[in-house]
Amino acid sequence: MASYSIIENFKTKTNQDFLDKAAALEPVLNKRVIQPKRIVRVEELPSHECIVHETTDAGTLSKQTFSKGDSMILDFGDHQVGYVSFTAAPIGNHYDAPAYLRVKFAEVPAELLEDSAAYDGWLSKSWIQEEYLHLDILPAAVAMPRRYAFRYMQIEVLDTSPKYALAFRNVSCDYVSAAEMDTVEPLGAKEEILNQMDRVSIKTLMDCMQSVFEDGVKRDKRLWLGDLRLQARANYVTFKNYDMVKRCLYLFAGMTFEDGRMGACFFHEPDFKVDDTYLMDYALFFCPALLDYYEASKDEETLRELYPQAIQQIDICLHTMLDDRYVVVDQRDAFWCFLDWGEGLNKQAGAQAVLIYAIRYGIRLAYLMGEPGKAQELENWMVRLKQAAVDVFWDEGQGMFVSGEERQVSWVTQVWMVLARVFDREKSRELMLHTMQVNPRIRMVTPYMYHHYMDALIRCGEEELALEEMKRYWGEMIRDGADTFWELYNPYNKYESPYGSSMVNSYCHAWSCTPTYLLRKFYRKNEKFRYLFE
Repeated sequence: MASYSIIENFKTKTNQDFLDKAAALEPVLNKRVIQPKRIVRVEELPSHECIVHETTDAGTLSKQTFSKGDSMILDFGDHQVGYVSFTAAPIGNHYDAPAYLRVKFAEVPAELLEDSAAYDGWLSKSWIQEEYLHLDILPAAVAMPRRYAFRYMQIEVLDTSPKYALAFRNVSCDYVSAAEMDTVEPLGAKEEILNQMDRVSIKTLMDCMQSVFEDGVKRDKRLWLGDLRLQARANYVTFKNYDMVKRCLYLFAGMTFEDGRMGACFFHEPDFKVDDTYLMDYALFFCPALLDYYEASKDEETLRELYPQAIQQIDICLHTMLDDRYVVVDQRDAFWCFLDWGEGLNKQAGAQAVLIYAIRYGIRLAYLMGEPGKAQELENWMVRLKQAAVDVFWDEGQGMFVSGEERQVSWVTQVWMVLARVFDREKSRELMLHTMQVNPRIRMVTPYMYHHYMDALIRCGEEELALEEMKRYWGEMIRDGADTFWELYNPYNKYESPYGSSMVNSYCHAWSCTPTYLLRKFYRKNEKFRYLFE
């Protein structure tokens, strides 16, 4: 399911003032030296699950020697993002040939058992974190130039010579992040699984806070607009780094497609450059991202400057992506809207709902900017779009929304129609409960979409159910070994990948960090849920 965009002779529109403001807000990265905690062995069970066995404390490493064919796995205790160094020293007679090593990094143990030579996915194999090193002069102080995302580091001695073996010393990682964990007050829940979800969420967010809010620190390493909206919300209740959000908003507004559309993602190294991928839902999320930022920071100057670009994303969709029924045109053969990675997911109805959702934020922005005329115009559009959603997509017989020519029923469509408030609160609640009972075949597979599912349950008054579903989904990920939350987690197929191989799945992915936002915003300060924290 290859999903990417290539536009020949791609042209952009640049607002250099905005890009300069973004450049001035580049954060200083905090650095800490992290050393491995233990040496481990990974065992694969017939069920394909992995068990990690401790063999010895990492402090004994310098006393061990490794010859041709030997290998070891170092466990750094939890997920790291940074730059690795070590010393390889010859033991025995004078070395008479270079040392030849393979160094492999893994976020989860299963990656260590994968054969990278067998990879046949549609994403580039270059994302796989392994290196082959020739060390001609020994002892060698190796400072690996790439930034890695990992918990486990495997060193395999491919060859030396019969005259010598190798000892490895001073193995460490210079961990980097724009955030510090100890600046965040603990959640303080009575139930430990809630505290665990909160801590793992914060660790996920912290690892992804680099020069920008990266989506994944192993793969992509760039700024995505849909991810940013969720990262920023989690940031507002934890690290409160408003300048980083501001920097990212100015980047997206500072370089767009020639017609004003915002790209789905942005490259920040070595130069600022918008990608030639447009996703309707991601562009529309600039509106809620801007309003969220203003409500958290009260930064009126940024609101005034970026308001036109936010409203423009809605206007572009209203005037270029609707048919004469006020329905979003289904572009099923193109990568035009994300929503989720679910195999076979039709996105037409979900896209309609996201447009309605974004318009509601646009109305609030227009009133804040003193433009009641624009607000009324958007309210009129919202009425038309909601009615069209019911007329075209509601199936009374099934009691659910359908999507596309095949009239597909999916979880995603129901969730987004609830968030769009197409129905009133009580009918939305009935729809969510009915969806859970039916359990449509086209399920949600990403924590990104599960966040919206939790949000929909909370918005229609099912906070207790949302909490249980949160524990079931993110809690199960923790029980499966997550110390940062993963890009994709399908409880029905734990080895699923949208890329053709789980080898390039990301296991520290920022769109997964939202339990801390949900717990801190909707539960911790809610009198109804005081019993969870006292």
